Amino acid sequence: MTQGRPSPDELLRQIESQERLAARGRLKLFLGYAPNVGKSDRMFDEAQRRRSRGQDVVVANWGTDNTRVAPIPSLPIQEISARRPEICVFDQIAHRNPEGSPRGHRWEDALALTTLGINVIGALNLQHIAEYQDAVENITGRRAADSVPLSFIQSADEIVLVDVPQDGSTLPSGQVSELRELALLVAADVVENQLQRYMDDHGIHQGWGTQERVLVCITPGGDARSMLDSASRSAKRFHGQLLAVAVLQPDLNRDAEERLQGYLDYARRMDAEVHVLPPAADPIGAIIQFAREHRVTQLFAGHTRQPRWRFWATSNIDRLIQASEGMDVRLFPHQRP
Repeated sequence: MTQGRPSPDELLRQIESQERLAARGRLKLFLGYAPNVGKSDRMFDEAQRRRSRGQDVVVANWGTDNTRVAPIPSLPIQEISARRPEICVFDQIAHRNPEGSPRGHRWEDALALTTLGINVIGALNLQHIAEYQDAVENITGRRAADSVPLSFIQSADEIVLVDVPQDGSTLPSGQVSELRELALLVAADVVENQLQRYMDDHGIHQGWGTQERVLVCITPGGDARSMLDSASRSAKRFHGQLLAVAVLQPDLNRDAEERLQGYLDYARRMDAEVHVLPPAADPIGAIIQFAREHRVTQLFAGHTRQPRWRFWATSNIDRLIQASEGMDVRLFPHQRP
């Protein structure tokens, strides 16, 4: 598709984004999904290789049980900020800083250094990602005291998933498999954010991504439960995300409002990310815009069959299909209310 000439506002955003990218240091993370998988060793191996090639590398923090930092010097954050090395290394990057430090956590120090143009290499475990702590606790029965926000992980320019043989972990093999699956999702999310940043920086507008995002369009008519059940199975099969969207209609009667609310409640029980859009003059346009903004890959919608004598009429579903280029659309026939 040929793209039109960007507006002055779009050009300004691209220039500002490119300037920020040029000034910012890169963030590389070594992610382990189980204890003692060797993420810190991998990180320090890379740091020592870079130092041997003549790059200025310093260590900000390391685990007390790690003896592989020599001969890399260790410096306080204030001295690192003043010295401006090429690379700074953070082990156990989720840990809290001592009382009296300028920032509460190591990951906050790391971000501050990237804004100065210093490249940061860090290591952490899956259990330290705040949004995944419940899932990890359900698998292992343990919860980490410190954490980093998922947004920090997503801001990484590169993520290395440190894999481990089944017999190389202290955890049962079943737990290791589940943790590895979660870590793969995190890594895929980082890759998708990298892709989106690249497209934004270059003015590329596309709706696709690296992960499946399944969207269910909910209306009071028909049976949204069957669509949600099918969409949930599809999202789980592809390890993707389930979303549900409804466009508010101001003229609904009480029964229709209750049906709609019941479907939205059911979607939440299915662990869907539920969005309710305000009333729109063009509901189909609002749904398509939402789907593109959320990079939806599969779209589930219900439809009521047109009478044979109206075969020439363009229905809302026809418009939805025509406008949903790049998405897989699945239709569920509904009976007329």
